[in-house]
Amino acid sequence: MTEMRATVIVIDDDPAIREALGSLLRSVGFDVKLLASVGDFLKSGRPDGPTCLVLDVRLPGQSGLEFQRELSRRNIHVPIVFITGHGDIPMSVQAMKGGAIEFLTKPFRDQDLLDAVHVGLARDRVSLENEKALATLRASYDSLTPREREVLVLVVAGRLNKQIAADLGVSEITVKVHRSQVMQKMRAKSLPELARMADKLKLAPGRPQNS
Repeated sequence: MTEMRATVIVIDDDPAIREALGSLLRSVGFDVKLLASVGDFLKSGRPDGPTCLVLDVRLPGQSGLEFQRELSRRNIHVPIVFITGHGDIPMSVQAMKGGAIEFLTKPFRDQDLLDAVHVGLARDRVSLENEKALATLRASYDSLTPREREVLVLVVAGRLNKQIAADLGVSEITVKVHRSQVMQKMRAKSLPELARMADKLKLAPGRPQNS
């Protein structure tokens, strides 16, 4: 995957805190985007590259925790580091259950924030790489013909060529041709690798009822 610039987005309604956090994050080489509200984030959307969100819990209009839930509903995945001057245990538990990286109470150490952001960016980088790999895998699967897809499912279910031929009502030679095409188009070097691909694509391992 081509290395993309990491971006840290800070959402805090206090201009002084926004600027202080921005200066800290820029000092270690991060691209930083400073926003005053969650609405500003929703308007601009998340960047394409690895991203981490530094989010104040208490914001006008919509709280940080409410925004965390909204992102989940919208299927927008971005690691969040919460910061707050008025945190409590139930609030931190709720944030962490929602998948937050960290919940920092002001005043916090600069290094604690930087460590949490590094974790968030690393996690998002892996997530983006997995998404890209899955998209490539789906494109390979989409290139298969309907019959090749049938053969793929039966092969990873452990059916032998002669059994697949009987299942589909075709010759064993035809099955071998389809099987070879499946391996080539999916870029699978072995049956176990093809099985892992099928698992990632969540393909049903069933087989025809007349088998």
